[in-house]
Amino acid sequence: MLVLDTDHLSALEWEASTTTQRLLERLSLLASDEAATTIINFEEQMRGWLAYLSRARTLTQQVEAYRRLKKHLDNYRTIFVLEFDLRAATEFQRLRKKHRTIGTMDLKIAAIVLANDATLLSRNLTDFRKILELKVEDWTAE
Repeated sequence: MLVLDTDHLSALEWEASTTTQRLLERLSLLASDEAATTIINFEEQMRGWLAYLSRARTLTQQVEAYRRLKKHLDNYRTIFVLEFDLRAATEFQRLRKKHRTIGTMDLKIAAIVLANDATLLSRNLTDFRKILELKVEDWTAE
């Protein structure tokens, strides 16, 4: 199973670039049950969406913000979302003791990926590669 990190999900929603095209092409080769994300990624993106919505001042900006939020919701309806369950929480506690310099959200994502014996797709290779047992790839890179 491949787990998309927030940066890969955001690239699919916001970017129209060769990077996004490369990611889309690789994802199109997967069966629908081979790709997932995590509830932590959903939380990170929702925090961003709430901030985006609060900055929308005019009605036109609000309409656009809600249109994009709806698209975001539709995207999450098509991908399996892995939970932060007891196995992931236990893994998170273990990782927290070993990797104090890595952010909490990243450690929770890594814990979910490890608990599900999956591979993480992320641009954040610097932090995630510090977790030696974590399989991580960047599908937006050439």
